[in-house]
Formats: sequence, structure tokens, C-alpha cells
Amino acid sequence: MATVNFLYRSTRDNEPLNVRLLFRYEDIDYSKGAKTKLHIYTHDELSEDDKLNAKFYWKKLHSKKNVKDIDLENKQTKINAELNKIKNYILKKFNEENISEVINDKDWLKKTLEFYYNPIVEKIELPNELLNYFDYYLDEKKNSLANQTLKNYNVVKKLLIRYENSVGYKIKILDIDLSFKNQFEKYCLEQGYANNTISRAIHSVKTICLHARYNGLETSYQLEKVKLKEVKVENIYLSFDDLEKIEKADLNAEYLINARDWLIISCYLGQRISDLLRFNSNDIREEKGKPLIEFTQKKTGKIMTVPLHPKVIEVLKKKNGEFPRTISEQKYNSYIKTVCQEAKLKEKVKGSKKVETFEGSKKYRKLTGIYEKWELVSSHIGRRSFATNFYGKIPTSYLIYVTGHSTEKMFLSYIGKSNKDLAMEITNYF
Repeated sequence: MATVNFLYRSTRDNEPLNVRLLFRYEDIDYSKGAKTKLHIYTHDELSEDDKLNAKFYWKKLHSKKNVKDIDLENKQTKINAELNKIKNYILKKFNEENISEVINDKDWLKKTLEFYYNPIVEKIELPNELLNYFDYYLDEKKNSLANQTLKNYNVVKKLLIRYENSVGYKIKILDIDLSFKNQFEKYCLEQGYANNTISRAIHSVKTICLHARYNGLETSYQLEKVKLKEVKVENIYLSFDDLEKIEKADLNAEYLINARDWLIISCYLGQRISDLLRFNSNDIREEKGKPLIEFTQKKTGKIMTVPLHPKVIEVLKKKNGEFPRTISEQKYNSYIKTVCQEAKLKEKVKGSKKVETFEGSKKYRKLTGIYEKWELVSSHIGRRSFATNFYGKIPTSYLIYVTGHSTEKMFLSYIGKSNKDLAMEITNYF
């Protein structure tokens, strides 16, 4: 049986500890020694006091029992933790090794310590096929990306699987060039995908390839040019007039009334649906008499504190201070369309909605056209309505804080403001 001991052998005051391996084989005792890299005192811990050094600590203090000095106790615990790691590593390697190799190699312990301090990291062979690397990327990012982002990536992955099946070969990271972009775009258009859906898919593929390049895989020299410009879409929102009609609509079903209450709250609170439907009265607190809601954003992990608009307070009062009954996002999406239809929001507007490619196909694609407004209502309309309705009434910096957009550019794009719109806004101050 082998044992490991530590000792201070230097005549100097601040040198690393030595380690000694002792074992017996066929009634013969063996001993091997080496120097660790464990400095008991770092340079900034040293003092002009001669006693504050490694030699004194090891000889007089390290084995001291019933220590009442918390700093010394912490020091002992820290040093012992590292000594145990070194000891366990040496014994593990000793037990794995052929005993004759240990006996005959005079530097065995020294080499073992070198491996302890400089372990050999096994290089991972990264896949060079796009879909395989897609899996590697999603696995690596599973704890850092929001669930919805991961879902979006998986949607793109499934699209790529269908595309691969159509072309009949495995696409490699190196294949992502302008030719791929053109062929992939053509395929997606033939399948009825909207331009912006294709653009986002290409953007995701490019992100994967850039990640692969960072990890040392070869990519096409054309990769930087692989992009598809998104086209401007109509940003549908509920105006204050629309919201008044919704509030006054005669609804005869409890589930529609419940959905309407959530919709009103959404349009005056401006939060993502993933956060909105999780709110409850415990999230509300008062500060200087003003009601606020405090929560952690599901997408970003950011802690938010947002003031409650009087319209939100009005809805909560009807429910004795409670938020509406919780429902799924899928049901919310469906119910608020019916609510807006009952509110007679039949204004003809341009927009896009999912339609079945052909009857019975169960495949849906976004189709741009002219529709009644209620048909285009979906869960994100509350956040956009808040941002659009209060733009110009509340300072933009405050609105960005409430909606959680990263930049003013993203915020303005979200509500569909162009340079011309901004120029006209400026004229109000002349």
C-alpha cells in the first residue's frame, strides 16, 4: 500500500513543499520524492515579520489543533484541500501504473506532478457537416440561449434537413457560400416560405458557420456575403381607439373576458408574452405610493421594475387585485383574435398571416395580403401597441427600458419608424 507525505525541505523561508511517495513491493521499501508548485504564502501575503513565512507556518502552525484564529483556520483548510488533491492524484496514477514502471523510473513522481499541473487536454474532433455541427452548437449553447431562441434554431434545423433530402447530399460547413444561398433561397420560395423567414434561416446558418470558424473549421471565403435582406413588413398594432372598442365589446364567454383583460394589460404594460402570462399579484409592490411590478425577464434574465398604468390597475381592481386567470400562449393567441373580431376591428390593413398551403395539407406559410385587422392580431401585438401608442408621448429612452430593447435602432425598427418618420417628428420642435 502506498502513502503520500508532504514536507518542507528547503533552508529558505518561502519555497514550495516537497512530496514523498512511499510504498513496499516484495518486502522492499521504496521512496520517491519531488517538488510541488504549492507556495503556502503568496508574495502579497508576506510580511516583514520573520515568522510570517512558509517554513514557520508549516513547522509551527499547519498541524496546530483547536485553532481560534479564523484566518489561520481558513488557511489550514485551503492548504489541506490542495494537498488532498495532489495526494489523490498521485495515488490514483500509482494504482493505474505497472509497479515495475514506477520502481524503475526514478523520475516517475516528478513526471506525475508535471501531468497534474499541465494535464493533456484531449482535442475534440469537431464535425464539418452543417447539420452535425448544428447539433454540436445547440448542445453547447443549451444553457446560455433562451428557450424560444433554441426553438427557433431547431425550426431552421428541420428546414435544413428537408433541404438536404431534396438535394440528395450532406451539406458541409465549407459549402455555405453564395451558391448555397441562392439554391436554398430558391428551394424555400418554392415551398412557400416568406422572404423574411428565409432571411432569418440564412442568418442562423451563417451564425453556426461563424462559430465553426472560431473553433478552427474551414469556411468559405464568401461566407461574409451570405445574407438576404429582409423586406419591410407592416407593423400591426392596436390604437387607443381600437383598445376602447375592445374594452366596450359585449363578450358573452368568461374565457374571452379573461383573454381581453390580459390583452388590455399587455397593451399598457408593454412586456413580452413569455413574461406577461406569468405575472401574479405577488410581483406587485409600492414605492412612494406608486404601484410597480418587479420580475425577471425570461428571455434575458434581466431584473425589471415597471410602473403600472392606470388601465392595468383598473383591470386588477375588477379582480380584487389579482391578475386574470393564467392561460397558455396558444389559447391566448386564438382567443384575442375572437375578442378583436367581436370588437369589430374590421379595418382593412396590409399584413401577413399563416395560411394552409392547400386544404388538408396541415402545412402553414405566412402569406402577405389585405386582411381585416382582427385576423392579424397575435400575442406580440400588446408589446408593439404599447411602444407605438406611447412613442412621442413618453421619452424614447423610457420606452426602451420598459420594452427591453437593446438599442434605440432596434426599438424604432420594431415600431416601424423610418428616417422620414423621424424627420417629420423633428419638425414638431421647429
